[in-house]
Amino acid sequence: MATSAPPISELKQKMKAVWMAGDFGKVAPLIQVEANAFVARLELKPGMKVLDVGCGTGNQSVPAARAGVEVTAVDIAPNLLVQAAARAQQERLNIDLREADAEELPFNDGEFDVVLSMFAAMFAPRPQMAAAAMCRVCKSGGLIAMANWTPDSFVGEQMKITSRYGPPPPGLESPMLWGDETVVRGRFGSNVALTTAKRTVTFDIPTGPSETEAHFRQHIGPTQVIMRQLDAERQQALIGEMAAHWARHNRGGDQRTLVHAEYLEVYARPD
Repeated sequence: MATSAPPISELKQKMKAVWMAGDFGKVAPLIQVEANAFVARLELKPGMKVLDVGCGTGNQSVPAARAGVEVTAVDIAPNLLVQAAARAQQERLNIDLREADAEELPFNDGEFDVVLSMFAAMFAPRPQMAAAAMCRVCKSGGLIAMANWTPDSFVGEQMKITSRYGPPPPGLESPMLWGDETVVRGRFGSNVALTTAKRTVTFDIPTGPSETEAHFRQHIGPTQVIMRQLDAERQQALIGEMAAHWARHNRGGDQRTLVHAEYLEVYARPD
């Protein structure tokens, strides 16, 4: 008997709780170098209005604000916004931080010159709505820039492992489809000029694969939620698979983790 999808309001509350679990602030610094590069490639100019969708702890918002642009940043997880605010305050940067949903962005049509999202809007449960929302708030001729993990990437494979232990709600498409150029073109439609490039995040961490796996497991919200739902035997099975995954991709030796994770960089320009 097929299981029906939960109501969208219930699903959104569960997703909010998932991203509030753990402490992403302990993981975000490990991809800050690539976040800086992602923002630098946008060639932001002072005076531009920029929206960061799914800002997390500020990995993209902070370097964007340093460029002198007017930054608005949204996320569904208020605890992450608190950390982003602390980072902005520490650097005396003015960032307008708000709790908001990628599918229902509370802004005017064409309000932003650049709308960006790094490993965030890809997790919205209704991808067509997320794409439409980003297009709506981006001005004609502006830029929507996304970084999305690819299906066969290190992170894509990792998600396949965790999904075997904590299956996603029925009826949802895999977030990793945002890393498929053909799918992305279909979601944005013919009125958007699209270019893409394959890029890489390098996880370079001064601990061995087992310690690195433990660090991510303890601080990534979705993994924490899955672990809490498993009995002890299944927990150990998941830990074993995840540790083996890190070890298999590691190029850094026993005392260092060096793993490359591919993502698709998307530039979409609405007419």
